[in-house]
Amino acid sequence: MSDPTLLLDLIDFRSFSNLWYWIALCVIWSSASHWVLGVPHDMVSRAKRHGGQAQEDLELLVRINTDRMLFHSREYGPWLVGIATFILAMLLTLAALYDSEFALALLLIMAPLFVLFYLSLRAALLIEGGEGRGEALFRRLFLTRLMVQGLGMVSIFVAAMVGMYVNLTHFIPQ
Repeated sequence: MSDPTLLLDLIDFRSFSNLWYWIALCVIWSSASHWVLGVPHDMVSRAKRHGGQAQEDLELLVRINTDRMLFHSREYGPWLVGIATFILAMLLTLAALYDSEFALALLLIMAPLFVLFYLSLRAALLIEGGEGRGEALFRRLFLTRLMVQGLGMVSIFVAAMVGMYVNLTHFIPQ
């Protein structure tokens, strides 16, 4: 009546040959570079261009987001680091020892996101330490966005190289 392999055929765990993996990867990094510290880039541009109320709104939103991020990191930091380390170790083990392409694909998405979290936390600490107003805030948001874009480009490049290698090794007869 129903073939049990049909479901597995519909859910393809060969991630690197799946268009949705690449779309998701690009959307993740596009969003990450647009929303630095939870603030959209167009809001930063408008505040820098017009000043006044737009700049006050930006400073308030950055303060709210950084305070929230720092509260959670101080309150739950060790737990978050432990859970993140466990997840990364699990994915690395599944990818390396058990040859799981799905785990490797998730690892190539999640590992750079943990680096992104570190960059955001570092920027939040610097903003809390005195870079939360005026030109210093614009500079910090610009530098953080630049680092996020660089990390995204490296992440996509590494994922593409690994994906090509995995796809090529699946088609080479052994």
